[in-house]
Amino acid sequence: MDVFDAPARLFKVLGNPARLAILDVLRDGEQCVCHIEAVLGLRQAYISQHLMLLREAGLVADRRDGLNIFYRVDDPGLFRVIDAALPDARRKSDGRARARRPACDCPKCQPAAVPPILVEAKYRVHRKTG
Repeated sequence: MDVFDAPARLFKVLGNPARLAILDVLRDGEQCVCHIEAVLGLRQAYISQHLMLLREAGLVADRRDGLNIFYRVDDPGLFRVIDAALPDARRKSDGRARARRPACDCPKCQPAAVPPILVEAKYRVHRKTG
């Protein structure tokens, strides 16, 4: 039965709708936590808990850039596993559903719109109160 331990752990991690939604956001490439928060409408602490589990399972990697932490899926083959479980209608509309996502005011979404010093101040305040 040892041969099934690793796949069972993978499916256990993937068995949560919030983690699947986070991975769906990461389908578009590397994203900061604040962007995932804006897209999903979930609290930062809740997202961070799920990202920690995804990272511990080896499904996502992270990097820090100043005050922002960016996450990415290292193995795009993971999306084939997820897509296999999705209904055909969801797979066909996938690109259109992601195109309607709201943009946030993170440095990746708005690189020139907000001076960096204001972005840093906002996230510093957000972290103290959030």
